[in-house]
Amino acid sequence: MGCDTFPPDVNGAANFASRLGAGLTERGHEVLVVAPAFSRKRGRFIEDHDGSRFAVERLFSLRWYPHDWLRFAMPWNSQANAARILDSFQPDVVHIQSHILVGRGLARQAVKRGIRVVATNHFMPENMIEHTLLPKFVRKTAIRMAWKDASKTFALCESVTTPTRKAAVFLESETELTDVHAISCGIDASLYSQNMDKPAENRIVFVGRVTGEKHIDVLLRAVATLDPSLDVKLDIVGGGDQLSALKQLAVSLGIRDRVDFTGYVSDQELRSILTRASLFAMPSIAELQSIATMEAMASGLPVVAADAMALPHLVHDGENGFLFTPGDASDLAEKLTRVLEMPWEQVLAFKKASLKLIVPHDIQRTLTTFESLYRGESVTDPATDVSLGETAP
Repeated sequence: MGCDTFPPDVNGAANFASRLGAGLTERGHEVLVVAPAFSRKRGRFIEDHDGSRFAVERLFSLRWYPHDWLRFAMPWNSQANAARILDSFQPDVVHIQSHILVGRGLARQAVKRGIRVVATNHFMPENMIEHTLLPKFVRKTAIRMAWKDASKTFALCESVTTPTRKAAVFLESETELTDVHAISCGIDASLYSQNMDKPAENRIVFVGRVTGEKHIDVLLRAVATLDPSLDVKLDIVGGGDQLSALKQLAVSLGIRDRVDFTGYVSDQELRSILTRASLFAMPSIAELQSIATMEAMASGLPVVAADAMALPHLVHDGENGFLFTPGDASDLAEKLTRVLEMPWEQVLAFKKASLKLIVPHDIQRTLTTFESLYRGESVTDPATDVSLGETAP
């Protein structure tokens, strides 16, 4: 499995790769993840991830300083590293989680050796472009070039997947690909607990990278306009380069005493924060799926999310939450207020709807589908975008 980001990095792509590696190991497969080293220590190690132990080959890497944590493997060593690793491990299949550096080398060397290649796209140029040094007037051109470059690597793959049908359609529109599979990243919902009693206080929670593309400033501005009688508290869970700026924004908005910037937390702490919350908010406009939103739904939370990219696949407006106009703090505030002021019986209905809508995203279904792709079998994409009156097959 080739990754440009992997734990201890904290992001959706890294989390998915870790859970996939752990799940495949539990099913008896031998897994080797290839990823940049997170320190000067490099080589092949047996590591613990998501309750499983499997091999991870850590490549020499350097820090990309415009980003708060990103490290990258050397592009000029990509082919040589891939050749060495493939010849020593001799895999039956290569699954790349990124086309950029590690995946690029593995895909090309695997094809030379007649090894099946499967790719999953987690990439949105908008999520990375602000961490470059490119001036704004050339960014649109850079994004077009990025997708053209992605097409070259994905063209080598027997199967290409992405987490949702909308993300698949988007990927096909930006590249020359066809027949992109929509396969949910999946979660183990049994790990999350729900509080079906009315909470003692109104707590809104956001979970994710504290970076510009998440539009957390919109959430802060919305919370600042809420009726003071609601006495809302806001938990911002995660770390990132915008942490200091957002803390200062909270001060200027007069809500700093009501916002808890937790930074990075353990899985156990995250689940506790979700369980005690009243609702979950996701203002990001570039989510290919949003594992954080899925975790909130598994915790039985109503969700208020931007009506953008894949979020409408998870948030069914008026059923388990509401969608708001992206970037519109006033509309977000109105939707937050609707949830916080609705009768408890209706809140319970939203909570139960979240729990039902997350069922089709079971990670065991995801693992089974990828196993079929690894064997070169044709698959029917698991149905995840179902209505409350349906049961996913």
